[in-house]
Amino acid sequence: MPMYKRTLLLLALALTLATAFQTDKKMIKVVFFGDSITEAGVQPGGYIALMRSRLQTNPRGGEYELIGAGIGGNKVYDLYLRLEKDVLSQAPDVCFLFVGVNDVWHKRSFGTGTDADKFEGFYAALIEKMQGKGIRCVLVTPACIGEKTDCTNSLDGELNQYAGIIRRLAAQYRCDLVDLRRAFQEYNIAHNPDNKESGTLTTDGVHLNAEGNALVADKMMEKL
Repeated sequence: MPMYKRTLLLLALALTLATAFQTDKKMIKVVFFGDSITEAGVQPGGYIALMRSRLQTNPRGGEYELIGAGIGGNKVYDLYLRLEKDVLSQAPDVCFLFVGVNDVWHKRSFGTGTDADKFEGFYAALIEKMQGKGIRCVLVTPACIGEKTDCTNSLDGELNQYAGIIRRLAAQYRCDLVDLRRAFQEYNIAHNPDNKESGTLTTDGVHLNAEGNALVADKMMEKL
Protein backbone atom coordinates (compact mmCIF):
# COMPACT_ATOMS: atom_id res chain seq x y z
CA MET A 1 0.00 0.00 0.00
CA PRO A 2 1.39 3.44 -0.92
CA MET A 3 2.60 5.52 2.01
CA TYR A 4 0.08 8.33 1.50
CA LYS A 5 -2.83 5.88 1.45
CA ARG A 6 -1.57 4.25 4.65
CA THR A 7 -1.30 7.68 6.27
CA LEU A 8 -4.84 8.58 5.24
CA LEU A 9 -6.10 5.26 6.56
CA LEU A 10 -4.43 5.81 9.93
CA LEU A 11 -5.82 9.33 10.15
CA ALA A 12 -9.31 8.09 9.35
CA LEU A 13 -9.00 5.37 11.99
CA ALA A 14 -7.80 7.87 14.60
CA LEU A 15 -10.70 10.22 13.83
CA THR A 16 -13.20 7.36 14.10
CA LEU A 17 -11.81 6.30 17.48
CA ALA A 18 -11.82 9.87 18.79
CA THR A 19 -15.43 10.38 17.69
CA ALA A 20 -16.49 7.11 19.25
CA PHE A 21 -14.80 8.06 22.53
CA GLN A 22 -16.63 11.39 22.65
CA THR A 23 -19.95 9.77 21.80
CA ASP A 24 -19.58 7.04 24.43
CA LYS A 25 -18.25 9.35 27.15
CA LYS A 26 -20.29 8.68 30.28
CA MET A 27 -22.05 11.57 31.97
CA ILE A 28 -21.52 11.96 35.71
CA LYS A 29 -25.03 11.49 37.06
CA VAL A 30 -25.78 13.20 40.39
CA VAL A 31 -29.03 12.64 42.33
CA PHE A 32 -30.19 14.97 45.12
CA PHE A 33 -32.30 12.83 47.44
CA GLY A 34 -34.41 14.55 50.06
CA ASP A 35 -37.56 16.36 51.16
CA SER A 36 -39.35 19.61 50.24
CA ILE A 37 -36.11 21.62 50.36
CA THR A 38 -34.73 19.41 47.60
CA GLU A 39 -38.06 19.33 45.77
CA ALA A 40 -37.92 23.13 45.57
CA GLY A 41 -34.23 23.00 44.64
CA VAL A 42 -34.99 22.28 40.98
CA GLN A 43 -37.27 25.33 40.64
CA PRO A 44 -35.88 28.64 39.28
CA GLY A 45 -33.59 30.08 41.93
CA GLY A 46 -33.38 26.75 43.78
CA TYR A 47 -30.02 25.40 44.79
CA ILE A 48 -29.99 22.62 42.16
CA ALA A 49 -31.00 25.11 39.45
CA LEU A 50 -28.18 27.40 40.60
CA MET A 51 -25.70 24.54 40.42
CA ARG A 52 -26.82 23.70 36.88
CA SER A 53 -26.34 27.34 35.90
CA ARG A 54 -22.86 27.45 37.39
CA LEU A 55 -21.85 24.25 35.61
CA GLN A 56 -22.71 25.86 32.28
CA THR A 57 -19.77 28.22 32.75
CA ASN A 58 -17.41 25.46 33.90
CA PRO A 59 -15.16 23.78 31.30
CA ARG A 60 -16.20 20.39 32.69
CA GLY A 61 -19.79 21.36 33.37
CA GLY A 62 -21.12 19.45 30.39
CA GLU A 63 -20.02 16.21 32.00
CA TYR A 64 -22.61 16.48 34.79
CA GLU A 65 -26.30 15.60 34.91
CA LEU A 66 -28.06 16.87 38.04
CA ILE A 67 -31.32 15.17 39.05
CA GLY A 68 -33.68 16.32 41.81
CA ALA A 69 -35.44 13.57 43.79
CA GLY A 70 -37.11 15.48 46.61
CA ILE A 71 -40.63 15.00 47.97
CA GLY A 72 -42.19 17.35 50.50
CA GLY A 73 -42.73 15.96 54.01
CA ASN A 74 -40.33 13.06 53.56
CA LYS A 75 -38.44 11.60 56.49
CA VAL A 76 -35.55 9.17 56.41
CA TYR A 77 -37.77 6.06 56.19
CA ASP A 78 -39.68 7.59 53.26
CA LEU A 79 -36.37 7.87 51.44
CA TYR A 80 -35.59 4.27 52.30
CA LEU A 81 -38.91 3.13 50.83
CA ARG A 82 -38.36 4.95 47.52
CA LEU A 83 -34.60 4.36 47.25
CA GLU A 84 -34.89 1.76 44.50
CA LYS A 85 -37.33 3.74 42.36
CA ASP A 86 -35.82 7.21 42.70
CA VAL A 87 -32.09 6.52 43.09
CA LEU A 88 -30.84 2.99 42.43
CA SER A 89 -32.84 2.57 39.21
CA GLN A 90 -31.07 5.63 37.78
CA ALA A 91 -27.61 4.21 38.53
CA PRO A 92 -26.11 7.55 39.60
CA ASP A 93 -22.44 8.14 40.28
CA VAL A 94 -23.12 10.46 43.21
CA CYS A 95 -26.02 10.95 45.62
CA PHE A 96 -26.43 13.93 47.94
CA LEU A 97 -28.46 12.60 50.88
CA PHE A 98 -30.27 15.60 52.42
CA VAL A 99 -32.83 14.61 55.05
CA GLY A 100 -33.52 15.10 58.75
CA VAL A 101 -35.53 18.29 59.20
CA ASN A 102 -38.92 16.53 59.10
CA ASP A 103 -37.67 13.71 61.32
CA VAL A 104 -37.22 16.36 64.03
CA TRP A 105 -39.77 19.03 63.05
CA HIS A 106 -42.74 16.69 62.69
CA LYS A 107 -42.37 15.50 66.27
CA ARG A 108 -43.51 18.91 67.41
CA SER A 109 -45.79 19.95 64.56
CA PHE A 110 -47.59 16.65 63.79
CA GLY A 111 -46.73 14.32 66.66
CA THR A 112 -44.79 12.05 64.31
CA GLY A 113 -41.11 12.33 63.36
CA THR A 114 -38.39 9.72 63.84
CA ASP A 115 -36.64 8.68 67.04
CA ALA A 116 -32.87 9.15 66.96
CA ASP A 117 -31.98 5.43 67.02
CA LYS A 118 -34.36 4.67 64.16
CA PHE A 119 -33.10 7.69 62.23
CA GLU A 120 -29.54 6.41 62.49
CA GLY A 121 -30.55 2.88 61.49
CA PHE A 122 -32.46 3.93 58.38
CA TYR A 123 -29.76 6.44 57.42
CA ALA A 124 -27.00 3.83 57.72
CA ALA A 125 -29.07 1.39 55.63
CA LEU A 126 -29.42 4.01 52.88
CA ILE A 127 -25.65 4.53 52.80
CA GLU A 128 -24.91 0.81 52.74
CA LYS A 129 -27.35 0.12 49.91
CA MET A 130 -25.97 2.95 47.80
CA GLN A 131 -22.34 2.16 48.47
CA GLY A 132 -23.12 -1.46 47.62
CA LYS A 133 -24.03 -0.22 44.14
CA GLY A 134 -20.85 1.83 43.83
CA ILE A 135 -22.60 5.16 44.43
CA ARG A 136 -20.55 7.90 46.09
CA CYS A 137 -22.65 9.26 48.98
CA VAL A 138 -22.42 12.88 50.09
CA LEU A 139 -24.17 13.35 53.43
CA VAL A 140 -25.86 16.66 54.23
CA THR A 141 -26.78 17.78 57.74
CA PRO A 142 -30.20 19.46 58.22
CA ALA A 143 -29.67 23.22 58.23
CA CYS A 144 -32.13 24.76 60.67
CA ILE A 145 -35.57 24.87 62.22
CA GLY A 146 -35.51 28.53 63.14
CA GLU A 147 -32.61 30.93 62.61
CA LYS A 148 -32.19 32.51 66.05
CA THR A 149 -28.55 32.67 67.09
CA ASP A 150 -28.93 32.52 70.88
CA CYS A 151 -29.86 28.81 71.09
CA THR A 152 -33.54 29.58 71.74
CA ASN A 153 -34.99 27.86 68.64
CA SER A 154 -37.19 25.24 70.28
CA LEU A 155 -35.74 22.30 68.36
CA ASP A 156 -32.06 23.29 68.36
CA GLY A 157 -31.08 20.51 70.75
CA GLU A 158 -32.63 17.68 68.75
CA LEU A 159 -31.50 19.12 65.44
CA ASN A 160 -27.94 19.26 66.74
CA GLN A 161 -28.28 15.63 67.87
CA TYR A 162 -29.42 14.46 64.44
CA ALA A 163 -26.72 16.52 62.69
CA GLY A 164 -24.23 14.82 65.00
CA ILE A 165 -25.51 11.41 63.92
CA ILE A 166 -24.93 12.33 60.28
CA ARG A 167 -21.41 13.60 61.00
CA ARG A 168 -20.62 10.35 62.78
CA LEU A 169 -22.00 8.24 59.92
CA ALA A 170 -19.96 10.28 57.42
CA ALA A 171 -16.81 9.38 59.33
CA GLN A 172 -17.83 5.75 59.80
CA TYR A 173 -18.66 5.14 56.13
CA ARG A 174 -15.99 7.51 54.77
CA CYS A 175 -18.53 9.73 53.02
CA ASP A 176 -18.07 13.35 52.03
CA LEU A 177 -19.99 15.72 54.29
CA VAL A 178 -21.80 19.00 53.59
CA ASP A 179 -22.34 20.38 57.08
CA LEU A 180 -25.17 22.82 56.45
CA ARG A 181 -26.07 22.87 60.14
CA ARG A 182 -22.72 24.44 60.98
CA ALA A 183 -22.68 26.65 57.86
CA PHE A 184 -26.12 28.11 58.62
CA GLN A 185 -25.26 28.76 62.25
CA GLU A 186 -22.06 30.57 61.28
CA TYR A 187 -23.84 32.61 58.58
CA ASN A 188 -26.62 33.66 60.95
CA ILE A 189 -24.16 34.71 63.64
CA ALA A 190 -22.53 37.00 61.08
CA HIS A 191 -25.66 38.24 59.27
CA ASN A 192 -28.59 38.02 61.70
CA PRO A 193 -27.76 40.64 64.37
CA ASP A 194 -31.44 41.07 65.31
CA ASN A 195 -31.77 37.35 66.20
CA LYS A 196 -34.70 36.87 63.80
CA GLU A 197 -36.33 33.47 63.55
CA SER A 198 -36.45 33.64 59.75
CA GLY A 199 -35.64 35.86 56.81
CA THR A 200 -31.86 35.58 56.72
CA LEU A 201 -31.47 32.24 54.90
CA THR A 202 -35.05 30.95 55.03
CA THR A 203 -38.58 32.11 54.38
CA ASP A 204 -40.07 30.39 57.42
CA GLY A 205 -37.17 29.09 59.50
CA VAL A 206 -36.83 25.95 57.35
CA HIS A 207 -37.36 26.49 53.62
CA LEU A 208 -34.68 28.38 51.71
CA ASN A 209 -34.85 31.93 50.41
CA ALA A 210 -32.52 33.28 47.72
CA GLU A 211 -29.58 33.66 50.10
CA GLY A 212 -30.16 30.20 51.54
CA ASN A 213 -30.27 28.58 48.12
CA ALA A 214 -27.05 30.35 47.13
CA LEU A 215 -25.29 29.17 50.29
CA VAL A 216 -26.42 25.57 49.81
CA ALA A 217 -25.32 25.67 46.16
CA ASP A 218 -21.91 26.99 47.24
CA LYS A 219 -21.39 24.23 49.79
CA MET A 220 -22.56 21.44 47.50
CA MET A 221 -20.47 22.67 44.56
CA GLU A 222 -17.41 22.28 46.77
CA LYS A 223 -18.08 18.53 46.98
CA LEU A 224 -19.20 18.11 43.37
